[in-house]
Amino acid sequence: MIIFPAIDLKDGQCVRLKLGDMDQATVFNNDPGDQARQFQDQGFEWLHVVDLNGAFAGKSENTAAVDSILKNTTNPVQLGGGIRDLKGIEHWLEKGITRVILGTVAVRDPQLVKEACKAFPGRIAVGIDAKGGKVAVEGWAETSELTTVDLAKQFEDAGVAAIIYTDIDRDGILKGLNIPSTLELANATSIPVIASGGLASIEDVKRLLQPDCAILEGAITGRALYDGRLDPNEALGLIAAAKAAGEKEC
Repeated sequence: MIIFPAIDLKDGQCVRLKLGDMDQATVFNNDPGDQARQFQDQGFEWLHVVDLNGAFAGKSENTAAVDSILKNTTNPVQLGGGIRDLKGIEHWLEKGITRVILGTVAVRDPQLVKEACKAFPGRIAVGIDAKGGKVAVEGWAETSELTTVDLAKQFEDAGVAAIIYTDIDRDGILKGLNIPSTLELANATSIPVIASGGLASIEDVKRLLQPDCAILEGAITGRALYDGRLDPNEALGLIAAAKAAGEKEC
């Protein structure tokens, strides 16, 4: 189980949105590079980064902030938001991004996702953001008619490294992860699924360590870390203990 701390970028700053609304952004750090370094120092081993401006604009907008993040952490970074063509994917992978997340383009042009998976094996993830059970696009501003499972099945044999599933109705409001919907998706596809949206406390981490969640690759957390509701040492300690117990049983 991997906990992915999140850095959401808006106008070069680390923010958290409420329910995906750009007008409800709270700034938590003016220095994204510093935030990336803090997360690494806390013991996290991955980083989840989203260019919020880019998601709306359809092209990368927080390039300097992402560059600063890459300079300040040795952890692998997955990046999404506004990356919608092979040139953009290649650009970020060459810069040092470990995994590029494709969201809107996965709905608009699924063939491009498949081409990207062939060109960059193991380095393409698909972001599936759901609102009312339907896939949202364009920075969550529009809702499609696709269900999350329908979209995931389009990429079943494409070589997608992971699906990041976000429940927009819970994002940024600390209501807890939508475990039933996340597990429904994970059980409908062979692609590893990462839960996102609403992780609120250590209780969510404990829930993720239950046997039925073993199918998940991990979960993303943002606001709970920033406002202190989730203690990094406690969360990572629980995960390490669960891993050690599992290895002992084997």
